[in-house]
Amino acid sequence: MTEPVKVCVTGAAGQIAYSLLYSIAKGDVFGQDQPLILVLLDITPMMGVLQGVVMELMDCALPLLKEVICQDKPEEAFKDIDACFMVGAMPRREGMERKDLLKANVKIFKSQGMALDKFAKKTVKVVVVGNPANTNGLQCKRFAPSIPEQNFSCLTRLDQNRAMSQIAAKLGVANNAVSNVTIWGNHSSTQFPDVRHAKVDVGGKVVSVYDAVKDDSWLKNDFIKTVQSRGAAVIAA
Repeated sequence: MTEPVKVCVTGAAGQIAYSLLYSIAKGDVFGQDQPLILVLLDITPMMGVLQGVVMELMDCALPLLKEVICQDKPEEAFKDIDACFMVGAMPRREGMERKDLLKANVKIFKSQGMALDKFAKKTVKVVVVGNPANTNGLQCKRFAPSIPEQNFSCLTRLDQNRAMSQIAAKLGVANNAVSNVTIWGNHSSTQFPDVRHAKVDVGGKVVSVYDAVKDDSWLKNDFIKTVQSRGAAVIAA
């Protein structure tokens, strides 16, 4: 039988992780033939909540889930892991300035990056979800220099997907026909979706997005605003 992969989820007692864990455990992420061990990391006061999460996962009797481990220390949670979903981050609270949020998260992702560097497999794949995602991802990567930088990704991929899907819908093509879309900035309404170098396959011919869309006004206005405000639109729907 295939050896289990060891997967860590940080902020595992939170709502985002709660919605993610079942999909990971039942094979949606690593495949229907890949057993796994889940390591749930959160702060010490949340260990009681994590035990409830563990019980729910056990009650699902998922065939691929071989073990669930709760940890409150990154150096133990990250030991020999193959993948890490970094969901946990300091949320912005009322009255908190953005610089305060960044300062708090730099501390978190510095320590977790150092722990990844020291204890995780050098082949570990890391996806940062906690916002501001690309800033947190950059800090994590910076403090894990022995892990290849291409092994780090972050939630900004969602914004890239949003931009690609808008282009695809505009042209009536499949999402995977669109490539080379870039997102500049943080996962926020100040981001800039950039399609200057983007390509699209239209009827077997690869052309630039600008040539395919033939609507510079839409690309420079409605398209950008739609991607920037998509999260708010989803919540408001």
